[in-house]
Amino acid sequence: MKLNSISPGPGSKKTRLRVGRGASAGQGKTCGRGVKGQRARKGGYHKVGFEGGQMPLQRRLPKVGFRSAAARLVAEVRLNELGYVKDGMIDLESLKKAGVVPASADRARILKSGEIKTAVTVKGVGVTKGAREAIEAAGGKVETA
Repeated sequence: MKLNSISPGPGSKKTRLRVGRGASAGQGKTCGRGVKGQRARKGGYHKVGFEGGQMPLQRRLPKVGFRSAAARLVAEVRLNELGYVKDGMIDLESLKKAGVVPASADRARILKSGEIKTAVTVKGVGVTKGAREAIEAAGGKVETA
């Protein structure tokens, strides 16, 4: 194959539309720009989403949703997930090592969801009131800080 024999595939290149060359050419007079107005002018500037002064769509629609910045830093742990930690001592590092909590988490909180059967010691991790009762009922203990 030679470089001078390469050509684009058939139909891949469209010929440029020559506007303003008379009615018979198909794009005479207004050149496909319609009649008058900002968009018909040369260099007519309008912002993306601008609707000619009418209230734009993104402002007509209501605001929806909320994304908590704290949710990325605080991880929630269920009681039954404490079983994934091998040793009886549960802290933030052991939860991260077991893959229960994402590595980006700064804090964790244990919720009363599921059940716990083994006695564990929780240290430096937030615990809800119901989860504390469940851990102590299973023979474990919760140490603050």
